[in-house]
Formats: sequence, structure tokens, C-alpha cells
Amino acid sequence: MRTKNSVWLWYPGDFEIHQGMLQNFRREERGMGWPAYWYIDDCNRNVKFMRTYQLKESTQFTVHAKGTGYVAINERKYRLGDKLTCEPGENQIEIHVGNISGLPSIYIEGSVIKSDSGWIASNFVNDAPAGHDPLFTQPYQDPNVIDYQTKMVVPVSRQAVDGGVLFDFGRAVNGTLTVTLAGPRSVTLCYGESETEARDVERCYYKQESVNSTTPIRKRAFRYVFVPNVELGNVDLTAIHEFVPKTNPSSFKSDNKLINQIWDVSTETLNLCSDVFFIDGIKRDRWIWAGDAYQANFINQYSFFNEDIDKRTLLALRGQEDIKQHMNTIVDYSMLWVIGILNHYQMTGDKDFLEMIYPKMESMVQYFIKQTNDKGFIYGRKNDWIFVDWSKMDKDGTVAAEQILLLEDYKTMLACGKVLGKEVDTYQKKYDQLYSNLMTYFWDDEKGAFIDCYESGKRHVTRHANIFAILFDMVDEDKQQSILNNVLLNDDITQITTPYFKFFEQDALCKLGEQKRVYQVLLNYWGGMLDRGAVTFWEEFDPSQHGKEMYAMYGDPYGKSLCHAWGASPIYLLGRHFIGLRPTEPGYKTFKLTPVLDEFKKLHTVMPIKNGTVTVDKTNEQLTITASRAGGSVDYKGQTYELKANQPTVIA
Repeated sequence: MRTKNSVWLWYPGDFEIHQGMLQNFRREERGMGWPAYWYIDDCNRNVKFMRTYQLKESTQFTVHAKGTGYVAINERKYRLGDKLTCEPGENQIEIHVGNISGLPSIYIEGSVIKSDSGWIASNFVNDAPAGHDPLFTQPYQDPNVIDYQTKMVVPVSRQAVDGGVLFDFGRAVNGTLTVTLAGPRSVTLCYGESETEARDVERCYYKQESVNSTTPIRKRAFRYVFVPNVELGNVDLTAIHEFVPKTNPSSFKSDNKLINQIWDVSTETLNLCSDVFFIDGIKRDRWIWAGDAYQANFINQYSFFNEDIDKRTLLALRGQEDIKQHMNTIVDYSMLWVIGILNHYQMTGDKDFLEMIYPKMESMVQYFIKQTNDKGFIYGRKNDWIFVDWSKMDKDGTVAAEQILLLEDYKTMLACGKVLGKEVDTYQKKYDQLYSNLMTYFWDDEKGAFIDCYESGKRHVTRHANIFAILFDMVDEDKQQSILNNVLLNDDITQITTPYFKFFEQDALCKLGEQKRVYQVLLNYWGGMLDRGAVTFWEEFDPSQHGKEMYAMYGDPYGKSLCHAWGASPIYLLGRHFIGLRPTEPGYKTFKLTPVLDEFKKLHTVMPIKNGTVTVDKTNEQLTITASRAGGSVDYKGQTYELKANQPTVIA
């Protein structure tokens, strides 16, 4: 993003890295802090900002900074915070800032000399255009502190139960509480995403004891709060929900009320999990996971279309240039991070960001290459986590799903490198070798599918590698149909129970023209969570579970997150595969819709595109499509229609 007005500046990526570190230290469990268990970078501690001005007349400016340092004008030093003057002619300005506890950053007030685009930042090893963020545009702000807005949420019910009072706020709250006491001197607060959790005084995830009206209350996520050992009327609670505001240009209304509710709950889920970064969930981890973030941006593309959250998340995940381990320790998450940058570029057309992050993409891929064998297969090293999904999988050797992701990383480097005019022949050679060996060692003609691992001899088939092969165009039409029949539609192959891989599976099914089947999955799977009383979508859902067991995960009775970003994938599935909207050139310079709307008799939806929207209306068999800008087309029932700006296209 370029700016002509003053904004806070820092070394590029440092704000995201520093705030990402703070985000990954916010988890707590039953009164204990739980910092993330992987290596975490922090920002540079001393930064030099540089710029040369050619002035026709004298001008004044003031430098505000977070940290200690000075301003140098033509090598003469001045104090930070003073009003300074530059005379006509050439003026070389350097601003040195050091901060041992936070982000070194500057804000320059002036009519000519100001902290806008054009400043170079140096960490004394590398120089690059200074970074900035639209959250920090005023001199009184501090880029070390996120300014959350607040909303008061009152309980929708107060119920006497179990010798105490249960408060239901009717929605997921991410914030604090104010406590009003009429009787007891102090109370205990037991939080829960579910009523079951809140009423479990001994095992609820969050609990605070000895609370009175002046006790500081930590920010937590909850829907219910149970206060034991009090009578109704002797205690009252009000929630203060905290959030970073963002606009939502999308909407979805149809003749199916359940689908409408699924869309709305998906939107609420993503909204809660995307303040500054895409995080996994608001209650438990609160961490930035690369796999969760990868999916969140695809969902974001069809709802909030917030480019800044995605950029922050990509930069925070990658950290500083030197790589010490895989993101979140997970090999496949590092590879998804690389692929996600190409989607960000296709969504936004932001070549400046691509150029800034490309060196970190390249060093990441080189890190992969260093852990490949003579066949080009990537393998897990000591302390690496080959995750893929929670499903039982043969990982006794190199794993097919990882090889397909690496192939897609090579394709990503080819695509991004060509945009930037980089030399990419090496990646083509790596791709060719790996693809040939993938098909030789992992494709099983008898099973008509990819096996998990060839070295074990088990010839075990799961859905995961086969889904990736469909999504990333690794196989021809014959093999696609083979995978569809032998894997995706085969009930003998272990079913997927996490919304994480449901995202990939339904994406692949839609790509193969199975929208009717996916529509039923939306109703049954996501609708099944709504039947259980969900107000946001969950980290994992097994329709066979009922009662308290629904909330257990990781050996913890309430370890499952009930507001999890990857649960919001119906937004993406409906937008990408039912409305059929996608960019055909970066930044939606051109875009296409291929609607598949047989399941709807009536529909009104607004979908975001870069710098605009597309509105789709369906009444019986008539479609009306209106784009707010030119560049779009519609492929529908064998016909192609051009979309003109603000002119409805009616298709009967």
C-alpha cells in the first residue's frame, strides 16, 4: 500500500513479526500461560530511516518515535520531538531509532517532509522500503499497542442452576467482563464456549476466583459464564467485546434458510478469528497457524476481502530472513504458506507486496530443497511434524501429500518469479524430477489412487494426497475420475472429520462438478453443528457424538475450539463453486463467474472483487448479474456473457 499522508513507519515486516510474537504468547490454560512451542522471531531492535529531499524553499517537520535516537540532517544531529528546519537545496535525512522492548518506529509531522511512501529503512544489514499499516495513521498512536474498539454485550438470559447463576450472552464474546455484586464480597467466574463447560466448575478451561467489582478481568473468549454459590439477583455481568473493525461487502440470502444461517455463522466465525491476524480460534490457542491462515484467506476473499489481515499474517508467520525450523514445526504448513502468497497476489494484484516477500519465499523453498532426497522427495527431519490431518495415515517414510504440496510450491515459484522477472529454471527442473517420481512411486494403478507411502509396503490409501492432486491439477481427467470413484466417493476410505480437511475435500469435489453432493454436506455437516446449538463453527465435528463428548479434544474435556477459523469454509465453497466467482488475472483485472445454482430457486448475493462487487440475483430460472466495474464475464449453460460496469446482465 502506498500512502501520501503521514503514517507510522518501521522496518518492513517488523510490526507484523513483533505483534505476531505477542499474539503467540497470549494463550492460557486453567490459570497458566502457554506460549507457543515453536521458535518465534521478534523485530529488529535498531533501525535507520533514510530519505533525500530536493527542496525549493525551507520547511519544518517534527519526528515522533517509539524508542531512543536522533535525527540527522546533512550529518548534523538533532533531538527527536523537536521542530526541525530544512533549508532549500538537497537535504539528506537519517533517523536512528532503537527500542529494546518494542517496535522501533517513527511518525513525521510536516507539510513536505513527512512519514509517507518513499522512506527507506535499514536494519544495518539490508535496506528496503519502510513498512507501514493502515491501523496506524495518527501521531498519538503507538504501533506497539493495538487499539481495539469495544461493544457492550448484555446476557440474553440469567438462570438459577446448580446452586449458582448461569449467564448466556447468546453469542461468542472475545473480551472482558464487568461484575456487579449485590450480596457476596467476591465470586468465582467459570467461563465456557458451551453451557456444559461453564457449569463444570472443576474443569472449565477459564476460571477466575475471588472476583469483586474492582478485580481486573483478563480478556477471554466465551458465550456462557457460570457463577457458583450465589443467588439470582445477587450478581450481574456485562461483557465488553473487543474487536478491530473491518467492512464486509458480502451478503448471501436464498430460499434455503439453513444455508443462509450457515453463511451468517461462517461470517461471524471468520470475523472473530481475524482482528489483526488470522488466528485459529479465540478461546484456546489464539495462535497464528499457517494451515489455518491459508484457508482463512480463501474464505476472506469471498467475505471481508481484507488484504491487510492476510499480509500481516503472511509476514508474521515467516518471521525474519534466517529460517530455524518449519512454521509451527509443521512441514506441510510451511509449504501451504508459500502457495498462499500466490493466492494473495491473484486476489489483490499487489506486486509491491509480492516483490517484498519474494526473497523470503525463495529462502523458504530452498529450505525445503535441503531436506529432499535423491528422488526429490521431501522428508521429515528431527523435530519436524508431518501433520497433513488428524486422520490415521501411513507416514512410515516419505508421504505423498507432502510431495504434492512441494510440487505446488515449485509451480508457485515459477508463477511468482515470472511476474517479477526472476530466473526460475531451477524450479522447473525440480518440478519435472519430483512429478515423474511421484507418479512412479506413489500412484497405484490397481487401487486407482495415490497411496500414502511406498516405503512401508502397506499401499494404504487416504483421501488427503488424492484431494491435493485434484486441487493442484496434478492428474489428468482419467485419473481424476479414478480418484473420485475409488477415493472421494468410496465409503471404505476413512472419512474426514475436521472442517480443516473438509475444506479441501469439498473444494476438490466441486472442482469435479459434484456441487449437488457438496450442498448436502453443507446442510448435514455444518447444519449438524447448528443443530447442536453452535453460534460459531467448530474446530472438529463428529456427527455421531453427543453430550459432553462433543467438546473434548487433545485429551482435554473442553479442548475443542468452538470458534475456529477453518470452520468458516462454506463462504468459500458457496462463493467459489456455486456463485462461481474467480479472478482470471491478478487483482480481478479480469474475472469470471460460472454459476452452479440448481439448488436455489431464489438467491440474492453480493460478492467482493478488487475495488468492487458483483451482485447475483436468481428468480426461478432467470439470472441477473451486475458488476460494479468492467472486466468480468459469465459462463452459463454453454454461453458466455460480457459484464459491463453497473449494467445488469439478464440471463434467462
